[in-house]
Amino acid sequence: QVQLVESGGGLVQAGGSLRLSCTASGRTFSTYVAGWFRQAPGKERQSVGAITWSGGSTYYADSVKGRFTISRDTAKNTVYLQMNSLKPEDTAVYYCAVDRLFSDSTWYRPEVYDYWGQGTQVTVSS
Repeated sequence: QVQLVESGGGLVQAGGSLRLSCTASGRTFSTYVAGWFRQAPGKERQSVGAITWSGGSTYYADSVKGRFTISRDTAKNTVYLQMNSLKPEDTAVYYCAVDRLFSDSTWYRPEVYDYWGQGTQVTVSS
């Protein structure tokens, strides 16, 4: 079992930056992948990106490429989402999630993830 706790959300002006953290408790394994998702009101949950636990390979949605960076600190069991050049359309609740078995064909699909955090609100004002 893995428990995930996100932090770092808040209110920021357009063009600003925020860093979200997601700390995992419980056992983690080299096959795991950690994903970041977001959900705006009235919209479906969408992938932001993902990072493999062992090698640190990263994957990003086209909408955030070049602006967002995912990293991890395996010693701290923590994954980060650095968000730069934020836009009002980035406003959403952001979730981290863990899939126990990574596949490069499914990292963007929320239904394959096994564990989820509670979410943290990010609001970008124009």
